Amino acid sequence: MSATSQNDRLEQRIARLEARAEIRALIARYCFTIDARDVVGIGECFTRDGRFRSLDGKMDAVGRDAVVAQFHGRFAVLGPSNHFTHDQLVEFIEGDPSRARGLVNSHAEVVRNGEPLLAALRYHDEYRLEEGRWRFADRALEFFYYLNPREYGEVLLSPLRNRAYATPHAADYPERLESWQAYYRERPRS
Repeated sequence: MSATSQNDRLEQRIARLEARAEIRALIARYCFTIDARDVVGIGECFTRDGRFRSLDGKMDAVGRDAVVAQFHGRFAVLGPSNHFTHDQLVEFIEGDPSRARGLVNSHAEVVRNGEPLLAALRYHDEYRLEEGRWRFADRALEFFYYLNPREYGEVLLSPLRNRAYATPHAADYPERLESWQAYYRERPRS
C-alpha cells in the first residue's frame, strides 16, 4: 500500500470517528434542548426537511418549522422533563459520508397533564450532514412503556404499557419485533 493511500485511509477513519462523535453530541443536545424548551435549539437539531414522528402514529411532522410546531403542541401538556440516552448504535451509509442511521435507547421522566410519568423508549434515527453539522433527517420514536411510576410493577407485566393517553394501548416493542415473534413461535412460553 502506498503512503498516499495509507494517508487517505487514515484520514477517512479519522473523519468517521469525528462524525460519530458529532452524532453522539447531537443525540445529547436533543435531550438538553427538549428539557430546556429551547425551540431554536430543537429546530437546529433537524435538517430543513427533517421529520419527527412516533411509530404509534400520534406524532408526525415534516420540515424544521413543522417539527418545532409539533414540539410546541407537546410542551402545552408537558411540565418539567428529564430526557437521557443510553446505548447508541451508529452505522454509516456506505458510499455517502454525509449520511448515517442509528438506534438509541432512552428514558424520560416527565410531567404530562399534571401527572408524573416515566418512559422507556427507542429512537430510530437517520442523520445527515447539512450546513456543516450533523442533524436528524428522520427521528422516529417508539415506546417500551410510558407509565405512572406508582404503577410500574403492574404495568410492566402488561402488553398495554403505553399509559400516556386516556386509553392504555400496546407498547411499540419488543412484542412487535419480528425477531421477538420468531423466537417465541419456535419456543412457546409455558
